[in-house]
Amino acid sequence: MDTEALRIRREDDIAFLTLANAQRRNALSLATMRSLTEVIRKIGDDLGIAAVILAAEGPVFSAGHDLRELTGGDLRLYRRIFDQCTEMMAAIQAIPQPVIAQVDGIATAAGCQLVASCDLALASERSRFATPGVKIGLFCSTPMVALTRCVGRKRALEMLLTGKMIDASTAAEWGLVNRVVDSESLADETLSLARDIASASSLTVGLGKQAFYSQIDLDQPKAYDYAKEVMSMNALAADAQEGMCAFLEKREPVWANN
Repeated sequence: MDTEALRIRREDDIAFLTLANAQRRNALSLATMRSLTEVIRKIGDDLGIAAVILAAEGPVFSAGHDLRELTGGDLRLYRRIFDQCTEMMAAIQAIPQPVIAQVDGIATAAGCQLVASCDLALASERSRFATPGVKIGLFCSTPMVALTRCVGRKRALEMLLTGKMIDASTAAEWGLVNRVVDSESLADETLSLARDIASASSLTVGLGKQAFYSQIDLDQPKAYDYAKEVMSMNALAADAQEGMCAFLEKREPVWANN
């Protein structure tokens, strides 16, 4: 399945989504966001897919929203654009499969938000990140939501208020990406990470991802109340019983749900 600005392929149980509008700096137009949201939701319903890699063609991972759509519009249009953006970011975290951003270039504004919204992210040493909306009079308010949850208040505000770029090593230090690798090995490293995830029980991974986002904004007592119930239910699952028995018997587990 291909769209004008998005390419989709599958290799065994790994799905690859590639932003493919390098001439437009992989701008997140309304149409692109709709397509990406639809594809992500379809992947979420496919039990044969264990992980997703989100990459981009060209030197810019994504420059964010298509500014041509944000000039001369009305409030109804702007709400539709930012509603769709919010739906897309939420869909990434709602599906059971982990989504890994493979960043080899610049990610700014909603493009930076896209990286922050992915469950995991690997970046090449030449990647850079920014939320520069303040420089053009349009504060990066929606990117702020995902960014703050990755890097914390002070660092997020520094990026939001100055609009300055941070390099890949700073992004890793601040928690925006997991780690930085050579550009030449980025695809292999990302695929290796995806395959590590795919080797586990897909049921357990999906349950764990959902639990992570459900507890992250709760206070600690409520988070523990929620987490202990999830873990109790998880322990009843066939894959959990198989995994524990396999460990005790010193053999490889055979997952029922993969």
